[in-house]
Amino acid sequence: MTVRKERDVPPSDVRKPAANGGGVQSLERAFALLEHMADAGGETGLSELATSSGLPLPTIHRLMRTLVACGYVRQQPNRRYALGPRLIRLGESAARPLATWARPHLARLVEATGETANMALLDGDDVVYVAQVPSRHSMRMFTEVGRRVLPHSTGVGKALLAGLPDAEVRALLRRTGMPAATERTITTPDAFLEALREVRENGFAVDDNEQEIGVRCIAVLVPDSPTAAAISVSGPAGRVTEAATEKMVPLLQEVARDLSTALAGARGEV
Repeated sequence: MTVRKERDVPPSDVRKPAANGGGVQSLERAFALLEHMADAGGETGLSELATSSGLPLPTIHRLMRTLVACGYVRQQPNRRYALGPRLIRLGESAARPLATWARPHLARLVEATGETANMALLDGDDVVYVAQVPSRHSMRMFTEVGRRVLPHSTGVGKALLAGLPDAEVRALLRRTGMPAATERTITTPDAFLEALREVRENGFAVDDNEQEIGVRCIAVLVPDSPTAAAISVSGPAGRVTEAATEKMVPLLQEVARDLSTALAGARGEV
């Protein structure tokens, strides 16, 4: 981000095929395995997939062979499996309509707060910004759509990680290493998990000069989004004060609920 002038989820989240008479069981199971791999950071072994999915090893092995052949999964030299490059195109294509649905809601935030509004997703170990409506202020925050950042130093990252079990968060933090973006960045897992407990308790997350000095960001999770998503308002610390935060949080939560309803309606039209 640059300045330009002008609920605690339980770890037993075992996905099972939907009770849908018109569904194809093997397809449902294959997608469930991809989601379990994403939850594990994008790379996992067959035994880990068996534990997390509850499926028999022969079934997992057969499905993984198919996914490898299609390019959606690749097998590593160490015999573990990783998400494949063909998923990138699918993810980028899926983010575009999501951004289209989000923009009117982000525009409401900008109109009401005067500050830049963003939407971000958790993609592997990164936060990726998928939509933005900029502030009308000459001094405003600007983050390129498509930019990827580590979640521990951002408001949207905290909001997204607060929806994960602590064990998954610790594993992600081990992989990223928690580098400091500023002297205010949280760089230890214990301190970060304490910050996430506050996020769950308060219902919103704050980036207080942690990604960039002079910038504050207030973020909330979009409830029941088809993929984990968060929206935020960001601006100069002199404008996004504690007093301003008290007014922004209820609005952010209201817009997040409305966006969730819009996304649910879009799914229902399929």
